[in-house]
Amino acid sequence: MRADKHGWRSQRHAWQSGRNPKRRYLFWRFVMVFGMIWLVFIAALLLVSLAFLALRPAAGNFLPELLIVCSIPLGFTLLILILGRWAFGRVGAPLVDVMAAADAVAEGDLDVQVRENMPGEYGRLARSFNRMTARLRTAELQRRSLTADVAHELRTPLHIVQGNLEGILDGVYQPDEAHIRATVEETRLLSRLVDDLQTLSLAESGALPLHRIRVSADDLLSDVLTSFSAQAESANIALELDVTAQPDDLMVLVDPDRIDQVLSNLVVNALRHTPSGGKVTLGAARLPDSVRLTVSDTGVGILPDDLPHIFDRFWKGERSRSRLSGAGSGLGLAIARQLVQAHQGTIQVESQPGQGTSFTIDLKIE
Repeated sequence: MRADKHGWRSQRHAWQSGRNPKRRYLFWRFVMVFGMIWLVFIAALLLVSLAFLALRPAAGNFLPELLIVCSIPLGFTLLILILGRWAFGRVGAPLVDVMAAADAVAEGDLDVQVRENMPGEYGRLARSFNRMTARLRTAELQRRSLTADVAHELRTPLHIVQGNLEGILDGVYQPDEAHIRATVEETRLLSRLVDDLQTLSLAESGALPLHRIRVSADDLLSDVLTSFSAQAESANIALELDVTAQPDDLMVLVDPDRIDQVLSNLVVNALRHTPSGGKVTLGAARLPDSVRLTVSDTGVGILPDDLPHIFDRFWKGERSRSRLSGAGSGLGLAIARQLVQAHQGTIQVESQPGQGTSFTIDLKIE
């Protein structure tokens, strides 16, 4: 059993040695229950014995019957002790472990675990409890990480806005268009970050409203192509459409604005990481029970160690890139995954360093 700052190992030792209050309490409850059973049986046996002696003729040898009557309480006492010990070990002790672990979780200790080699349903309960605490630990770590990441992402634009305004008030900066425009841009960045966090939070909690309509994936990709054609052209990147099915075969029931947001995030990343002269391809194909959308590029690719983390919140593959060099907040792909999952779809990525990246979205046909 793993030790932790709350002394979980010492608690387990206390349970096993009988020094745990819950274990002692439950033990004496078992003693009372089985003791009452023993007393009732002995009282009944005593009454039967007295009746037997009262009705038996005075003459004759009744020693054998007396021995039998006396041996029955001894045998029953031994049976009660054996059953009580077995019941406490099989029911009481595992229950104490789970109860004590639940109390530890209630006090904020999420590192607790209970032994899983318990008999019957208690083993299943222990495994479920351990899975619950593992998920709680993961959620707590994500919450702390999110809090730290949000604070970090908000700190820079807030400092810039504060510095610009204080500089203008102190006369260090002139209240000209350049300084005011820079301040406005930072406030827009803050607004986008807050909007992204709200979208991500709603999607993760399942509370994001979706206005679904039937639309062809070909139309979705064409709209994205039109939106980014000028940006791709200015970066000398070819933005192409590759559709291998008829529009009627690519009909999906989706919220077009949310899917457009997903595709736009993927295209923005593709254009950002594709060098001049490269190519970004938007594709759509019909599968037996779904429609597959792809966004592929011939860019720098993603390192194998980074690939498992690209959908994490605030993750940035190029840590050295500053915000001024075009790096995003790190929420785009996290939002994309949550929006696709909100449509009961899947999103996957394949990438090779120096050979490009391909994102694949599968949307079920309903």
